[in-house]
Amino acid sequence: ACRKLALEFHSETLAGQVTACADTETVWTASIIGGFANARDDTIIRINKDVEVVEGNGIPNPGVRFHLWIYRARSDVQAIVHTHPPYASALSMTGKPLKIAHMDAAMFYEDCAHLSEWPGVPLADEEGRIIAEALGKKRSILLSNHGLLTTGKTLEEATYLAVQFERAARLQILAESVGNIQPIKNVHGREAHDFLLQDSIIFGTFNAWSEEILRKQPDVKS
Repeated sequence: ACRKLALEFHSETLAGQVTACADTETVWTASIIGGFANARDDTIIRINKDVEVVEGNGIPNPGVRFHLWIYRARSDVQAIVHTHPPYASALSMTGKPLKIAHMDAAMFYEDCAHLSEWPGVPLADEEGRIIAEALGKKRSILLSNHGLLTTGKTLEEATYLAVQFERAARLQILAESVGNIQPIKNVHGREAHDFLLQDSIIFGTFNAWSEEILRKQPDVKS
């Protein structure tokens, strides 16, 4: 997941976090040292609710604290991706929500929240509460003046949504540069949303990414 996000320009700095539930008390995450592009099996750590390392060697990104608020609020969420890729970050600066008007972005149709005001660097509990409340029951959210956040019942789903979120933001920016966005019909949007969120599509897509990464970057298993 981290290597794919790095390939898609989600981690040009150390900003952003990927987490996945290990059990009801702890989550897996990548050490902040080295960033996503250098994540390996041996740089993944398990942390508790106080953001203390309980397994592995590394330093957690302090931003994972706000993930814990989402896990507490949403029992269906088992994984979270938060990143600052260029197009989603640019869109977040405009005050506009993510607009879904293309088949390839329809997994976000009526399923992407928008936090319209930046609450500051998400290191404290107050930011966690604000972001969790703004997300509500949706899978994804655009965080104004910040970036994107996606959730999933699996790490594969959260990663799939994060990659597609950045592509959807890019489509929106390109479309708005040449004209007005033409909306799609509700019935078609909902149908495409459900189709693109089938487990077979999510896991098939993620497995294809993984196969390519393992072939081209064998050190991921070090």
